[in-house]
Amino acid sequence: MVDAVVIIPTYDEIENIERIIRNVFSLQRDFDILIVDDSSPDGTALKVKQLQSDFSDRLFLIERKGKLGLGTAYITGFKWALERSYAFIFEMDADFSHNPNDLIRLYNSCAKGSAQLAIGSRYITGVNVVNWPMSRVLLSWCASRYVRFITGMDIQDTTAGFVCYKREVLEKINLEKIKFVGYAFQIEMKFKAYLLNFKIKEIPVIFTDRTRGTSKMSKGIISEAIFGVLKMKFNSLFNRYEI
Repeated sequence: MVDAVVIIPTYDEIENIERIIRNVFSLQRDFDILIVDDSSPDGTALKVKQLQSDFSDRLFLIERKGKLGLGTAYITGFKWALERSYAFIFEMDADFSHNPNDLIRLYNSCAKGSAQLAIGSRYITGVNVVNWPMSRVLLSWCASRYVRFITGMDIQDTTAGFVCYKREVLEKINLEKIKFVGYAFQIEMKFKAYLLNFKIKEIPVIFTDRTRGTSKMSKGIISEAIFGVLKMKFNSLFNRYEI
């Protein structure tokens, strides 16, 4: 019985999806994969269905109607995983910015180490980002510094989207109360795990910008993170923040 599942949200990832799936399934440790696709016009979901004939008992697909956001995609995936017996639940991008080989290191940090939430961190040992323009490196690094300052979390890469949760973390967090739908979702999940006193560990990884497909970053996502973090911290100070 496989005890770990990798949740990969997709929207127009036809150029990456088969490679990422086959790469994960080629690892020495077994992981199941759940694709949560938001009605990709490019046929991403169709390609996943075709691959299911090769990996019928390990590759799963949820198709959603419309582009509903990264956060809600992960929440959908979390609920699906918690209905099953997975002990370790991962978040990972489809575009190879997260190296599938690092899944094993995150897994070991939770399964063999003391971590309850393991973060694939770009900034724990400096700045480990490849192929990003300096402007985006600075934006990401400063965002993490800003979130650390506002929230008080001792986490270097607060916006990281490459993580492993032990089941107990997601069982304790009320997924119905998650407010953010964009990349700020990653901050909110870490903040709730922090408030619940779960053991959080950062594992150094090298983040490589996508070479195929297009980024989903937007000004709205950045605004959500900047102002949403302030509101999140403010509410937590006055017991108005539901975990």
